[in-house]
Amino acid sequence: MSLTRYNPWSVFDQLQRELNMPMGKFDSEENGNIATANWAPAVDIKEDEGAFILLADIPGVDPDDIEVTMDKGVLTIKGERHSEKKTEEDNYKRVERQYGVFYRRFTLPDSANAEGIEAKSEHGVLTITIPKQEVAQSRRISVTK
Repeated sequence: MSLTRYNPWSVFDQLQRELNMPMGKFDSEENGNIATANWAPAVDIKEDEGAFILLADIPGVDPDDIEVTMDKGVLTIKGERHSEKKTEEDNYKRVERQYGVFYRRFTLPDSANAEGIEAKSEHGVLTITIPKQEVAQSRRISVTK
């Protein structure tokens, strides 16, 4: 028989971990399939005169394991962070880094130029640059008799 030490705060610790997850686990439809994400990277979005810039924190993810797609005005970032084997010899007391599949989607404005999107990964930050294009201005059309 083994004894387990009672921790009255374990329920609160679990709740705190779940609240601290940026997006937690979520499902979304894609091509008729349900894609499940284990974690979601934090993303900053900024805009300058000529482009929209997304900065996603994805440390430890190989650029070959990242897929960036644009379809019908929706930018999708997905990939996977592979876990390392943890053994008893490593003396891990706590593991907080998220592993597994990640998935984020962003609806882009009409001024986004899908043909000019560029993505690069450097020092654990994925930078996606989306250039702007001219959008046709609305105008009033007079009706003649």
